[in-house]
Amino acid sequence: MAHQNAGLYIHVPFCTAKCCYCDFYSVSDLTLCDPWFDALCREIALYRGQFSTFDTVYIGGGTPTVLKPERLDAMLQIVSRHFTIQSDAEITIEANPQDITVEMAHQLVAAGYTRLSLGIQSFDDTVLAFLTRRHTARDGVKAVYTAREAGFKTISIDLVYAVPGQTRAQWHKTLVQAIALAPEHLSCYQLTVKDKTPLQQRVVSGAVVMPDAEMEELFFMDTVSLLASSGYHHYEVSNFARTAELVSRHNQKYWLHAPYLGLGPAAHSFQDAMRWWNVTSVKAYIERLQNGDSAVAGGEKLTHEQLRAERLMLGFRTRCGIEHSFFDRSQKSHAAIRHLAAAGLVRVRNGRVLPTTRGMLVADSMPHLFL
Repeated sequence: MAHQNAGLYIHVPFCTAKCCYCDFYSVSDLTLCDPWFDALCREIALYRGQFSTFDTVYIGGGTPTVLKPERLDAMLQIVSRHFTIQSDAEITIEANPQDITVEMAHQLVAAGYTRLSLGIQSFDDTVLAFLTRRHTARDGVKAVYTAREAGFKTISIDLVYAVPGQTRAQWHKTLVQAIALAPEHLSCYQLTVKDKTPLQQRVVSGAVVMPDAEMEELFFMDTVSLLASSGYHHYEVSNFARTAELVSRHNQKYWLHAPYLGLGPAAHSFQDAMRWWNVTSVKAYIERLQNGDSAVAGGEKLTHEQLRAERLMLGFRTRCGIEHSFFDRSQKSHAAIRHLAAAGLVRVRNGRVLPTTRGMLVADSMPHLFL
């Protein structure tokens, strides 16, 4: 894998408020932004020369757009000074809708960001209130128009379904609104209950009841059907693009076991079967790098069996599936493929084992048949 172009991820660990369902690492103490940025610059310098050319850069969080535009501009300049960034690289930044002012949007485009990922989540104010989002449905629409007028050629919208109390009709209306805005990319996620989140506390207490498996399936199938009929290519369980060229090139690196470097607190990296991760603390991250140390908290060398298991899990989540030659010639593997095909969960075509739409729905449960 070392010869492949790598992806660069930078975790901006700041949010002004935490949503009830989110388990991504972030803090609300914005006084740490300056020392965090200084530490990030030190970490960038530590990895100089250790990766090949980067053809994707992804600034995620947290909420990257809580930082000033000048800081986000400087971040890309520093990255370009220390790493080789391909001239046609996909450079993504995540943003909350309320942060995308006319000035912010223009400054992001001028800085070199080519792709904007908007965490809109819903175009229904009732759903947004349940999710404890700070913006309104109108803010979401406005952000798309503002970004488009500023010159963003690729806009991705994040949406969430299977929210307690949400009806299929409400979800359909949100999808129709999203389609009307003509984003190049859509990520549609089923709401899941993560450990140690306020949502989990409400579910455990009985205050909130999550949709059952049958309803979750209906939401998923509705999503795929409507977006397909509107011309979107369903290329991964939760992701849709207008064309094959508009898929998230960065996220594909995770699914295809390509190398990637993660910088910032809690970020993960992968190269040559090695995976490592940084400390999950802004203060510890800053302290380590100020002292000239690495921010790495741990790592592991993946065995052949672990790599194979991950390749199966990730491959069944994507439309491109897995090359038939990847499977061993054992009776167990042949029997598993026949079983899945008979159940309508995969099909074998052009030397690949491809998940069907229903297969993608249960993708995480299929790999165990081969292990």
